[in-house]
Amino acid sequence: MNEVILVVEDEHKLASLLHDYLLQANYSPHCLHSGLEVLPWLRQHHVDLVLLDLMLPGRDGMEICKELRTFSNVPVIMLTARVEEIDRVLGLELGADDYICKPFSPREVVARVRAVLRRTGGGILPYSGEEELVLDELAYKATLHGRDLGLTAVEFKLLSYLAANPGRIFSRDQLMGCIYTEQRIVNDRTIDSHIKKLRRKIAEVAPGEELVHSVYGVGYKFEKK
Repeated sequence: MNEVILVVEDEHKLASLLHDYLLQANYSPHCLHSGLEVLPWLRQHHVDLVLLDLMLPGRDGMEICKELRTFSNVPVIMLTARVEEIDRVLGLELGADDYICKPFSPREVVARVRAVLRRTGGGILPYSGEEELVLDELAYKATLHGRDLGLTAVEFKLLSYLAANPGRIFSRDQLMGCIYTEQRIVNDRTIDSHIKKLRRKIAEVAPGEELVHSVYGVGYKFEKK
């Protein structure tokens, strides 16, 4: 059964957009648009993660998150236009697992959902093998065989994104969309440079063990061979 994601967002177009992206990523999304609906719905339904807008009609997201933590440990990602640090800190202290500021890319939201679900499920990537690759999404730290790979934030994002979709081939454009969510002009060969450094760091920890593979003329994929 696909994981259930509750989207709580009063902007109907944005909620619909997130719904479609989550559905395409093989989740089972459900949308609510009022803060008053959230807690009663959560008390009656199973859910694997909540995407919770901060500014809602009826009841705001921080109140909802605070009360939710009295009866559930379901992961919560807050969505908000507030960018002040005090709001981010307060949201996390009330029990949110992550915090995304608007405007954001729907692809980033899906990547954050995947990361939080993986982290709250134990932090080990969903594939078996002796490589023992563990990603700590909070610290942006990747370890292989218990050794820190020493990745930059961009390298960590790349590895996390690829490893969450083992065997799937991603083009350079898709990978750029994952790691550069803000509007900027980046040469697609920048991805090649990051991948080269990522492979070198993996090889330093585990010589002969290749996890990130080139697919000629297409892009890259994560796979143990």
